[in-house]
Amino acid sequence: MANETAAEIAQHYSAAMDSVNLINAVVADPDSYTDDATVLSRNVDHLKIVKGWDFWTDEDMTAVNSAITSGNNYTA
Repeated sequence: MANETAAEIAQHYSAAMDSVNLINAVVADPDSYTDDATVLSRNVDHLKIVKGWDFWTDEDMTAVNSAITSGNNYTA
């Protein structure tokens, strides 16, 4: 993945932000996601993988780190 274009990097970042938003939504309103027991863990795992990719430059990963922490610390 080291040869990603700027457009591809932006697309990956956007997808990561989708996971961030979903994790935040689950934590804020878990009753809305009771039909998908793995939604939180899948998205946290996705962000952990994404964060490790080697092509990131100056993208702000604060929200990614926060969502990982929130998802890992969430208890129903």
